[in-house]
Formats: sequence, structure tokens, C-alpha cells
Amino acid sequence: MGLFGKLFQGRSAPAAFSTPPNTRAYAIGDVHGRLDLLSELLTKIDKDRQQRPTSRDYTIFLGDLIDRGPQSAEVIDYLLRARSTLNQPIFLAGNHEEMLLRILRHDGRQLAEWLNYGGRQCVESYGIDAAALLHISPEAAQQRLRAAIPAAHLDFIASFADSFRLGDYLFVHAGIRPGIAVEEQTIADLHWIREDFLDSPARYPFMVIHGHTISSGPDEQHNRIGIDTGAYSSGILTALCIEGTERRYITT
Repeated sequence: MGLFGKLFQGRSAPAAFSTPPNTRAYAIGDVHGRLDLLSELLTKIDKDRQQRPTSRDYTIFLGDLIDRGPQSAEVIDYLLRARSTLNQPIFLAGNHEEMLLRILRHDGRQLAEWLNYGGRQCVESYGIDAAALLHISPEAAQQRLRAAIPAAHLDFIASFADSFRLGDYLFVHAGIRPGIAVEEQTIADLHWIREDFLDSPARYPFMVIHGHTISSGPDEQHNRIGIDTGAYSSGILTALCIEGTERRYITT
């Protein structure tokens, strides 16, 4: 059992979760192909930074940058160009990035499932007729996708991390499996878990910040905060700003 597994069993959460001294983090929920909302939110974050200077800050994307919304390709291209100007950018992988890479690298037979799950909008943003992909072999579909999606985009997506720890906060896409050490969490749980995490009363030695599960507003619980506000359909993209023991929200 690793250190965090022991902490799950033997230590309660701190009275007040905190970032390291003089450190701020902006965590951004599921973008899902809404470049319009992302650019608006980043502008608001930049304004917030100017009004509240700090020594060090991070911009953390919680995954699911692609699918469902109309501009997956544009979102990836925008962030590829913007990452050199973002403060300490951290990109986490979501289940939708996982599905795209799995189809391209391993199993093209899952293509139809992915297209129905939001992938259709993604492939169309790269100029591909999604319906036509279903009338060719999985191998041919993979080749067509690889030809249309720039290698730089795929390399960027493949570089995404699965979790990030900052002070008393753990950032992941979907959540964690209670009772399992952080270093022993499976990729499947970090990217896909729902009820076993969402419904758990477990107290951790950190606050978990996650996306993946849509709520009408920030979902604050004693052990987790969910900030997926369904941007692709609601028009609301949410960022959680954490600094010291203070938390506040910035939204579109």
C-alpha cells in the first residue's frame, strides 16, 4: 500500500485545503469543442490575473477538450499556439481524448460508438464526413482520420497527464476510486469513474477537483468539487480559481 493509501485509512482531511504559499491555480472544466467559450474564459482569467498579481499560477485543463461541440480541431489548434503564453499550463486527459487515441492506435471497431458519443462533431471539425466513415472498413477509417488530423494535434493530445497535485488539491478528469492509493489508480477510473466516486463519503487528505459529470453549477462536496457545467450545450464554461485557502469561480 502506498503513502496515499495509508492516508486514506488513517488521516482525516485538513480543516482548510490550501495551495502552496503565493500560488494560484485556475482549473477549467470540460471545453468540449467550444472555442468561443474557451477564448472568452481565458480572457476573463487574464483580466483576473492582472487585477490580482501573484508569484506563481497554473492554468489546469481538466480534460475533454474535444467532441460534442463544433470546434474540436480549432480548440486543439488554439491551445497548441497559446500554451507558450499560458501561465504554467497543465493539460489532463479525459475519456474523450482517450477514445480518440484508442481508435487511432488500437481498435477502429469502436468508431461507431465514439461517433455517437460526441466524436461526430470532432471528425467534422477536421473536415471529415462522419457518416462516410461508417461505410468503410475500420482500417480505412483509421487511415482517413490520421490523414485529416495533424500529427501535432495527436502528439499534443497524447502528451496529456492523468492527474496533477498542487498543495491540498488533486486535479483529475473524472475522479478517483476511494480507498486506492493515488499512484495505484487506474487510467480507466481517472478518466471514466462516476457513481463510485461521486457518491462516496470518503475523506481524503486532499480536495479532488474534477470534470466529466455535468452539473448546473459548481458541485461542491466535502471531498470533491465538480466543474463540468456542460459547456457544449449550456453555453457555460466554468473555471475554479484557488489561491491559499480561498476559492472562487469565473464563468462564461
